[in-house]
Amino acid sequence: MKNYGFIPADILLPANADMTKWSCVACDQYTSEPDYWESVENIVGDSVSTLRLMLPEIYLDQADKRFDQITGTMKKYIEDGIFKEIKNSFVFVERTLANGKIRYGLVGAIDLEIYDFCEGTKSLCRPTEATVTSRLPARVKVRSKAILEMPHIMMLIDDPQKTVIQPFAELTGSLEKLYDFKLMMNSGYIKGYRVNGRYADYALKAIEKLYIDSCENDPMLFAMGDGNHSLAAAKLYYEQLKEKYGQKAINHPARYALVELVNLHDSALEFEPIHRVLFDVDTEKFMKEFNNCCGLKSGQHAGQTFTVVINGNESKYTFTSPKSSVTVGNIQNFIDDYVLKYGGKTDYIHGDDVVRSLASVPDRIGFLVDGISKDSFFDVIKSDGILPRKTFSMGHAQDKRFYLECRLINRL
Repeated sequence: MKNYGFIPADILLPANADMTKWSCVACDQYTSEPDYWESVENIVGDSVSTLRLMLPEIYLDQADKRFDQITGTMKKYIEDGIFKEIKNSFVFVERTLANGKIRYGLVGAIDLEIYDFCEGTKSLCRPTEATVTSRLPARVKVRSKAILEMPHIMMLIDDPQKTVIQPFAELTGSLEKLYDFKLMMNSGYIKGYRVNGRYADYALKAIEKLYIDSCENDPMLFAMGDGNHSLAAAKLYYEQLKEKYGQKAINHPARYALVELVNLHDSALEFEPIHRVLFDVDTEKFMKEFNNCCGLKSGQHAGQTFTVVINGNESKYTFTSPKSSVTVGNIQNFIDDYVLKYGGKTDYIHGDDVVRSLASVPDRIGFLVDGISKDSFFDVIKSDGILPRKTFSMGHAQDKRFYLECRLINRL
């Protein structure tokens, strides 16, 4: 059976921890809500927790102070024997979201040899949004010093017949249950089951068939959902290891990164739009140049339609000569060019009402866009390449991946 780059891993889980306290949301969530993280601190207290193995991005200004503490805690947890090792396995995840829907996933290791985050890549595993390279050096430094990795990466497969992951939902009675607990901060519930032996072989064969059936003309099997910069940092660190050790690096554990694979067509997976608000601009000048560049037709017509909010007034427009196959791509590309020439600041907003409120005062423009279609998502990545940053969001913050499984990536 051919290896397509997603394989079982040697996974670490705490042996006797309070799992609700152990597992916490990804570091890049609630970045403007200190109350959330203070509540997490109060919940965790002195218990062993993934909170002690990462730095919430709201505290990035404390990175230098906290970094040695984090790596020291990783070492202590290992030396104290808090982990049990689940060797050569996937983990099938049943995640009950805050709205009651169940999202399925498969935790395993992605081979960084098949991943490339550069513009125009034709790799088997591709980024979906632009990578901000200035954010990578600090993350590479953290990974190079860390003993453990914990994934908040969610990677997508385009499996409309639901052949790879969903079948395990009918097999849980035959699988070893690894965890089963309520997530903190009203974030739902999670169960995990060991997938090894013939069950792991089934998953690998299903991935192989998915490749053969849908990918041979333009081989793209995996696409990034969440955690783009974390995977990019893992890739850069592995490339550094290859430069340092040559051929020996292919056997280094950091060649792989632990991720959760999710089916794009999972009924509980929702793509939500991320809107834009542009601050400190001459709105009349902006709209004139926007029209000259992209060809705007007033009103809703066939094609790419969006809503502009200026001084509380809303107007619909449709692109007559779009340069991108997704609406938000045309908007973002023009905003980037305009801000570079004339100044201004962009913020990325989830709620429609928040956009309307922010764009109700002078010198601001709000853009309300529809979410990208899941059915055409892989085709758009293949045709357009990397999408503009903040093109889509995979659900609300409380439904993002929580840190839970760990894996050794460097020696003690």
